Amino acid sequence: MGNILILYHSNTGNTAKMADFVAEGAASVSGMEIRKLTTDEATADDLQWCDGIALGSPTNMGSMAWKVKKWWDTEAIKKWLEIDGKFACAFSSSAGWGGGNETACNAMATVLLNFGFLYFGVTDYVGKGLTPHYGAVIAGEPREEKEKESCRRLGRRLSEWVGYYREGRAELHPNKARYPRDPKSFE
Repeated sequence: MGNILILYHSNTGNTAKMADFVAEGAASVSGMEIRKLTTDEATADDLQWCDGIALGSPTNMGSMAWKVKKWWDTEAIKKWLEIDGKFACAFSSSAGWGGGNETACNAMATVLLNFGFLYFGVTDYVGKGLTPHYGAVIAGEPREEKEKESCRRLGRRLSEWVGYYREGRAELHPNKARYPRDPKSFE
């Protein structure tokens, strides 16, 4: 069984809604145990437990929220050098498109990479003009189906990588995905 941690902070509830959809996607792969925790709830032991993490934050001035960074600086640091080689991805909500969502995901990626996580993006188009290359990004809360699917796809891909590499489940390799992968299918 693979262990997936959805770790996030939410100021207005928008990132929390994204976390729900990320968790839904992660749970769509059989045999995965999911923990969805805020940075106020999670401990460094949750990092030890997980095989993969989806890290979520509101976009604050083009970066992650200070509470997310503080969690890594004060809590996660307890597991420094003990958590290498786990899978990771990120998601972020901002007040509007162009608000710095992708740079916030990149900031989270930098932290995750420093802890030894194997960071990935998703190349699939989930709707016309929407792909979570850097992570799932939303302006406000996920309302449209393609925005919800972006979050689900990120969580599912996390579970697929964990299942493929940790459990040796060849059918979970993303190249064997059973969902639309052609951007023209969304025109």
